[in-house]
Amino acid sequence: MAGGITAGIKTKVRRAAISGGLELASGLGRAGLMPDARGRGAIFTLHHVRPRAVRDFDPNAHLEITPEFLDTAIVQLKRDGYRFIALDDLPKALADRDRGPFACFTLDDGYRNNLDHALPVFARHEVPFTVFVAGGFVDCTHTLWWETLADLLSATSRFRFDFGGGMETLDTESAAEKQAIFGRMADYIHRRDESAAVAALNAAALEHGIDALAITEALTLDEAGLRRLIGSPLASLGAHTISHRAVARLGDEQAAREIEASAARVEAITGKRPRSFAYPYGDRPAVSPRDHRLVADLGFTVAVTTMPGTLAAAAPPQALPRISLNGHFQRARYVSALASGIPFRLARS
Repeated sequence: MAGGITAGIKTKVRRAAISGGLELASGLGRAGLMPDARGRGAIFTLHHVRPRAVRDFDPNAHLEITPEFLDTAIVQLKRDGYRFIALDDLPKALADRDRGPFACFTLDDGYRNNLDHALPVFARHEVPFTVFVAGGFVDCTHTLWWETLADLLSATSRFRFDFGGGMETLDTESAAEKQAIFGRMADYIHRRDESAAVAALNAAALEHGIDALAITEALTLDEAGLRRLIGSPLASLGAHTISHRAVARLGDEQAAREIEASAARVEAITGKRPRSFAYPYGDRPAVSPRDHRLVADLGFTVAVTTMPGTLAAAAPPQALPRISLNGHFQRARYVSALASGIPFRLARS
């Protein structure tokens, strides 16, 4: 229980610190300070876009925003003087120093709500966007472990799992305990063979009547759904591997196969090879210089991480930063603060 309480306190402290940093950045931006932190523009990353549902335990709440907040974000960026461009046009926009700042929108994993709720907002404002799809989600051969784990922890107050030292009985009665186990499981998946770890989680979930592949089917777009999505001239698809494993932790041949097969799967849907790629997870442990070389050798002109930041004119095209619109911080002034680049400049100072 103590570990659960500690995890809950750390989460609250971290959110408070982020809110404080965004408020500070917002004030500095309004005062006209640190204008060079904005750079040439920004790439925003989203996941779920859907109406807010109140859940007793919601460890993935940071991965979803409401359609109303997406609308607010776009309106705020317009007020701040941003123009909206397609991700494939980013290299040209970076080289064009004579125009104002630009913003790109990207959405990872290909959730059904991207079609149902995000597309209407983008269409209303005529904003282009790119959805990065993992072939294993499209074909329902791979699972979204973070969604499976959230459902498992929500459905039970106790389950058994072997983290490598023998089977343990895990008590998850309180939200704090659930959050602590969620963090422990995430660490286990990222530090072990990811495929084997996810398979073990799926088996544990199935013991409690939770079918991980059924979650994939329910949450993500299949090929037919993706074809409906790209029926909009504003929408494009990018590659995101097949299995959604961290490519930096794969061998050279395996990483190259994942990236190339993902591009081929997107091409089978759209009729043209994608020029953009998103690294799964996208943080420093999940992306390496070798992966930058791989995507360049495979012909991608743009590859995005989840490492936060704005875009300089000389931004490396195979390792571009993105700014997450986080579900815990859905305020218009925070959009301006993030786009200003000031929070990232302060974090580095």
